[in-house]
Amino acid sequence: MPERCDWCGSDPLYVAYHDTEWGVPEYDSRALWEKLVLDGFQAGLSWITILRKREAFRAAFAGFDPAVIATWGEAEVQRLLADPGIVRHRGKIEATIGNARAYLDLEARHGFDRFLWDRVGGSPLQNRFASMAEVPPQTPLSVQVSKELKQAGFRFCGPTIVYAFMEACGLVNDHLVTCHRHPQVAALA
Repeated sequence: MPERCDWCGSDPLYVAYHDTEWGVPEYDSRALWEKLVLDGFQAGLSWITILRKREAFRAAFAGFDPAVIATWGEAEVQRLLADPGIVRHRGKIEATIGNARAYLDLEARHGFDRFLWDRVGGSPLQNRFASMAEVPPQTPLSVQVSKELKQAGFRFCGPTIVYAFMEACGLVNDHLVTCHRHPQVAALA
């Protein structure tokens, strides 16, 4: 059995996510935005909770189409607050609608993907952590990206959320050096 990062445990859904998606560089603007939204919904919860609800989130949020979500108002907020398949948190739902508007603006001006990848020089940062204790909850870079996203109108994107997002989307390779995925993900850079 291959060695993995400690955080994924043995849950088959978590293991599959770790082995196929987490840390793989994502270059699609819309997919990046979806992941940022989901990381915002994760605040205060475990990632496995969000992962188990991801398909329900996609259905409830129109496939994470920001052009659709940006037009939503109170009726859609009420619909989402009544949806047991997602995390029903008014602040996070309202932030997602506002974030869709901020995303569309940033995408039109710079390209959301380019905005993010420019922050790491266009290539994933390669960390070499040996244990989970070495992995920081945030970095000076995630603090800066969080600040820039907030200036662009985003919410629920603090430095810790942004760092988790950067790890998930492969902007940084935080697979432990003992993990079988570290060299595989590094090769994708």
